[in-house]
Amino acid sequence: MPAFRRRQLILQAVRSGDGAQVADLAASLGVSPMTVRRDLAALTAAGLLTRVHGGAVVAEEEPSFGVTEVERREAKQAIGKAAAALVEDGQTIMIDIGTTTLALAQQLRGRELTVITSSLAVLQELLGEPGIELVVLGGVVRRNYRSLVGVLAEDALRQVSAEVAFLGTSGIRRPDLAVMDTTMAEVPIKRGMIAASRRRVLLADAAKFSMGGTIRVCGLAELEAVVTDAGPVPEIAAAGVEQVRA
Repeated sequence: MPAFRRRQLILQAVRSGDGAQVADLAASLGVSPMTVRRDLAALTAAGLLTRVHGGAVVAEEEPSFGVTEVERREAKQAIGKAAAALVEDGQTIMIDIGTTTLALAQQLRGRELTVITSSLAVLQELLGEPGIELVVLGGVVRRNYRSLVGVLAEDALRQVSAEVAFLGTSGIRRPDLAVMDTTMAEVPIKRGMIAASRRRVLLADAAKFSMGGTIRVCGLAELEAVVTDAGPVPEIAAAGVEQVRA
């Protein structure tokens, strides 16, 4: 049985109930438990499942990219414009996934840059720009959020470097202002961008300071700047991080 068909059947089995055990899936599909574990790892990397002890459950639903894109649109556009002002022609930059980082990409039309990204939305936005060299990380496609994740993307990040990485976030945890994410598969990509760049800039609208996430990406001190439409945040200045007002 082809791997894609086997994984379809695994998804159907998990979605039909409260979860599925590795042993049960292996028996029903006529394959080894190791094969099932590999399939579960691939489905988890794509954000479709969440691994639990002995098996998997359906990943927590997240809003689609299209739904998120229209939320707080004016704030995101202002942040994108302010972030674009930090970019110098000729630079190599990384752009994270997300709707706020997409607003940055929209402001880069006509520029002379190299853009490294895991965002299919950013790729689509800049594909027609002859002055922008696009470097797209490989990996598994998360269709719901138009992103690339997995070991191929993580390995690619170890081969590149950039002057600036522009990062998105699901929320900013209080009181330490840690950058958080809700999707486990995205966290290694964000951390890889942090490691591969000389300057890290977080894009976050004011609402993100009252939102959180399940997984810590990095601490405030690992950033050089935060671009936001929020009023002055004392903790940002106290950490020696620049707050850029959108």
